[in-house]
Amino acid sequence: MKNQIRIALVDDHKLVRNGIKSLLEEEHDIEVIAEGSNGFEAIDIVESIQPDVLIIDVRMPEMNGIEAVGKLQKLNTKTKAIVLSMHDSEDYIIQSIKAGASGYLLKDTDKKEFIKAIHTVNNGGKYFSGDISNVIVSNFLQNSSSQPKNEISEQVSDPFNLTKKEKRILSLILSGKTNVEIASTLENSKRTVETHRFNLMKKMGVKNLMELSAVASKNNLS
Repeated sequence: MKNQIRIALVDDHKLVRNGIKSLLEEEHDIEVIAEGSNGFEAIDIVESIQPDVLIIDVRMPEMNGIEAVGKLQKLNTKTKAIVLSMHDSEDYIIQSIKAGASGYLLKDTDKKEFIKAIHTVNNGGKYFSGDISNVIVSNFLQNSSSQPKNEISEQVSDPFNLTKKEKRILSLILSGKTNVEIASTLENSKRTVETHRFNLMKKMGVKNLMELSAVASKNNLS
């Protein structure tokens, strides 16, 4: 069929690939033409068959998705990349943009948004879901080419390199709010809040609320 969007799926979990493939093949104008399980395979696929859109997972063995997207930018290819992730981490999103991704989707994205993202990216646009506003994306895209790389790292004022979202959640935790209350405040799911909470506690090297409070206070984060 003419004008079909040719898709390559790269994810190290076959079950995930099968699910996405099944979802996409319900669309008359989308065709999944190749599959892979790591970044190296993604590069081989793009070099050999030049799909219109590459849908690639972030975390994979051998070479992750963001790394692969970055390497693909050095190739003479028109393939556009959409990065998939379970996390709405601002760090992942920014790294994906820097690498050259045209889109960033969460794995719990519904079908309507998934299809919209594919069409948007295929038509030359950008599509990002999760906890990042269009303003943040636009500002980053406008400034990333002129901003020195070390300037980004210099903006981090805490020794744990917490994201803005993690700092916000830390503040809410220290104010005594539960995960459910934080989720309501931030208009996120409880699962998303639990993921951010786990990540920030891991970064700070603490195991419970008492240790979290002490470390935050010691480093002027409370």
